[in-house]
Amino acid sequence: MTLTPDVLRLLVAKALASRADEMTCGECDARVDRFAEMTLAGKDAREALPLVEEHLSGCPGCREEFEALMDVLRAAEREGRPWWRRLLGTGRRP
Repeated sequence: MTLTPDVLRLLVAKALASRADEMTCGECDARVDRFAEMTLAGKDAREALPLVEEHLSGCPGCREEFEALMDVLRAAEREGRPWWRRLLGTGRRP
């Protein structure tokens, strides 16, 4: 990456806008499965895990991984395998 004045301004703006309680990509990755499960179960994942929501809103890479996870979970549910619902206690028991 070339450090042009525009890139430097963007980096400084991002640094100034950061907060002490922000999540890293690794921290988000460790919690995104729970966020996805809650979302599919109709629970308020945004309220329960606000830092995950905030990270997903600002990180395109993590957002893309979250969307891919949601696609997989939705496909499993369509095929009648809502395993994640059993984990949350919101679905049919086998």
